[in-house]
Parts: sequence; structure tokens; C-alpha cells
Amino acid sequence: MAKTKQFTISVENRPGTVAEIARTLGNAKVNILALLGTAQGTTGTVELVVEDARRAKKALDEARLTYRETTAEEYELPNKPGALAECLDRLAAKGVNLSSIHATAAKGGKKAILIYTVAAEEKVAAA
Repeated sequence: MAKTKQFTISVENRPGTVAEIARTLGNAKVNILALLGTAQGTTGTVELVVEDARRAKKALDEARLTYRETTAEEYELPNKPGALAECLDRLAAKGVNLSSIHATAAKGGKKAILIYTVAAEEKVAAA
């Protein structure tokens, strides 16, 4: 497992909000690896993981976007049925409570990527 950073950005729920964030990071040459957006009513959040957290922080700060930075774990697993369940079962058996999770794989690809944050970061070491 590799440590990474997840940024959670509070946003207004309106057309173009996520595009503005993507443009801000793209203009700063920051590659987005994982993204999840959710909305409830007039507000929402965008959770993202990037290749260069330092550069992302600078771009988000310059754009005056409000965000929270959280330590996350990145884990590579086989892209096959049941692999995600096996991984999550191991974490659950060690008492790891997930706060957020992103998983992605290219169709036909051999590997999948899992990125997660936990409720109690000290339990990650046990996993």
C-alpha cells in the first residue's frame, strides 16, 4: 500500500462546478487519478486524488477553493471478480472502518486501483 492524499472540496451544486475544479488542476499540470462527486440540494462535495498533492494544494489555494486534505491509502489489486471483496474483508477483519473509497479499473486491464480513507488512521498500519 502506498500513502497518498485525498482532497475533499465543498462545492455549490450547479452546472460547471466540477469542470472548474478540473480546469484549475489541469492548468496547474495536476493529473487527477480518482474523483467522486456527490450533491445534496444546493451543495455537494468533490473528493479527488491527484498525482502531485503539493502542486494541487497550491492550485486549489490560488483558486480560493475550500478543501480538506486527508491521508489515504492506495492499493493495487487484480482486476478480477471477488478481488475487491477479499481486500475489504481483510481490512474489516482488522477493524478498519472506511470513511471513503474509490476503485477503478480499465475494461480488460489486469490491475485495479483502490483508494480509501479510514475513520481512525492508526488502524491503517495494522492492515
